[in-house]
Amino acid sequence: MSDVRKIIAVEQAVLAKNEKMAEANRAEFSAKGIFVVNVLSSPGSGKTELLANTLERLKGRVQSAVIVGDLATDNDAQRMRGHGAPVVQVTTDGLCHLEANMVKAAFDELGVAGLGLLIIENVGNLVCPSSHDLGEHARVVMLSVTEGEDKPMKYPVIFKTANLVLVSKIDIAEAIGFDRDLAMANIRAVAPQAQILEVSARTGQGMDAWLDWLIESHGLA
Repeated sequence: MSDVRKIIAVEQAVLAKNEKMAEANRAEFSAKGIFVVNVLSSPGSGKTELLANTLERLKGRVQSAVIVGDLATDNDAQRMRGHGAPVVQVTTDGLCHLEANMVKAAFDELGVAGLGLLIIENVGNLVCPSSHDLGEHARVVMLSVTEGEDKPMKYPVIFKTANLVLVSKIDIAEAIGFDRDLAMANIRAVAPQAQILEVSARTGQGMDAWLDWLIESHGLA
C-alpha cells in the first residue's frame, strides 16, 4: 500500500510541475497576442492532413506556426512544411503525450515575430494527453468517422476537456455506414460544452466553418 501512495505522490508532483509550466506558457502566449490551440486525437484520425490544409487556407490571413508531437520520426512535421508556416517537431522518445516544458522549448525554437496562431498537434492518443495542460487557450478533439460512434463513451475524459470536436473524414461517412445521429448524441452526452463541426480535408467540406472558429471566434480576423 505504501508503494501505491508513493506512486500517486510522484504523479501528483509531476502534474503540479506541468501545471505551473503550462500557466507560465499561457501567460506568455497571451501577453504576445498568440492564440494557442491543442489538437488531440487517436492515431489515423486525419490530424496532419487537416492541419496542412488549414495552413494553406490561412496563408495571407494569419501568421501561424505549428508544433508537432510524435513518439518517433518527424514524418508529420515533414508533411506540414511547405504550407506557409514554420513547423517544429518534438519527438517524445516513447512518451505518449506532450508536456508544457516541451512546448516551451519548441516555441522558443520557433522564434517567429508577429505570430497570431500557434497550433499544437499532440501525440496521437486519447488517454495520456487529456491530463496535461500545455498552456493552450483551447482544446480541439478530433473524431474520424472510421473510429466508431462510441469513441466519446470509451474515452470520455478527453472529450470533456474539448472546446471543439471535429468529426473528420465526413466525406466517407455514408460509404462506411457511419451512424451520424448516434455519434452526435454520444458527443453531446459526454461533452455538452463543446461545439461540433463536421469536416473533410479532402473535399473541403466544413473547412470554412473550422477557419471561422479559429479566426473570427478568437479575434484573429
